Amino acid sequence: MYEYELQQLRAADLIRRADHERQAREATRARRAARHEAAESSAEHESHSRRLRRPRSARTA
Repeated sequence: MYEYELQQLRAADLIRRADHERQAREATRARRAARHEAAESSAEHESHSRRLRRPRSARTA
């Protein structure tokens, strides 16, 4: 009986850990999507600002 209870506790712990990891992945994915969406909306207003920062010619040796 004791081994069965230990197995039940281990199974419940694994389920909790898996649920926590799933929530962490979902939160990371949501933050990444929000960051991507914010970058797209700001890129519409400043679509050519990055090109001006690049050097126009290659560096010489």
